[in-house]
Amino acid sequence: MRALVTGGAGFIGSTLVDRLLAEGATVDVVDDLSSGSLVNLAEARAGSGRRLTVHHLDVRSPEVVDVLTLRRPEVVFHLAAQADDGISVADPVFDAEVNVLGTLRVLEGARAAGCRRVVFAASGETLYGEPDPSDLPWRESLPARPLTPFGVSKKAAIDYLVAYRQLHTLEFVALALANVYGPRQDPHGETGMVAVFGRRLLAGEQVTIVGDGNQTRDFVFVDDVVDAFVRAATKGGGLVCNIGTGRETSVNALYAEMARQVGSDLQPRYAPSRPGELRRCSLDPSRAAMQLGWKAWTTVAEGVRSVLEHLRGEQGGSTAPR
Repeated sequence: MRALVTGGAGFIGSTLVDRLLAEGATVDVVDDLSSGSLVNLAEARAGSGRRLTVHHLDVRSPEVVDVLTLRRPEVVFHLAAQADDGISVADPVFDAEVNVLGTLRVLEGARAAGCRRVVFAASGETLYGEPDPSDLPWRESLPARPLTPFGVSKKAAIDYLVAYRQLHTLEFVALALANVYGPRQDPHGETGMVAVFGRRLLAGEQVTIVGDGNQTRDFVFVDDVVDAFVRAATKGGGLVCNIGTGRETSVNALYAEMARQVGSDLQPRYAPSRPGELRRCSLDPSRAAMQLGWKAWTTVAEGVRSVLEHLRGEQGGSTAPR
């Protein structure tokens, strides 16, 4: 398979690139390196020969269409995005430029190149707004009612995918991702709770939990998510599929597990909740199981261990406790 991955230097994208190369694919990466890093692709670049080409390019650029037309991938995995809710609220125009205009550039390029499918990274945590707790875990049949500009822009991208399928017979699958975590996630940013907690715990620093910690998320491990992307290259055409575990994990429970594995007795500090912060979330993965043959297999404890091992390796220390 010839594939193109936008956002392929990010933590999810680079893990997907590794998987595609391992399965014999030829891969092009489009990434402006604003949040991704070539470090994430170091092993792939060293070991792939000529099967990996990296294009340092903003997804909003008209040149994206040229790259797609020239390289003619069979499948485009579109992961490049502005993914910070806070930034989307502060600068909704920038958010729309990246997530809507960027998606249109990709779709125009895919159409011109004769691609057979676009697999899109949607946001399961924002797509449905905040339904009644009785609706948990959320199913794809719920109305799409995003409450932030980020969520709106990702929904608009899905609407364009549907339109291009109808107008140009360009197939798509939209994967509505839960809270993805794993090695290579940025431990210094505002998002990426598991990585941020892990870095601070390993440094012996106190962790700040925003809110009371009883808010829940559906934490899904990056390797499991990448498996869903690979399966969606050939299955699930025309569908939105939730990619999550279907289970809620509170932030307090996540912290307790991470502190246990590190061997830390530090107690977290609590900060006021952010306005509009989601209180509870879990995604029903039944459609993905039926249509993609997919399910999450990594427990939070196993996934956290992998993140801690990666962080310790970056620090030159020993692996996390088992």
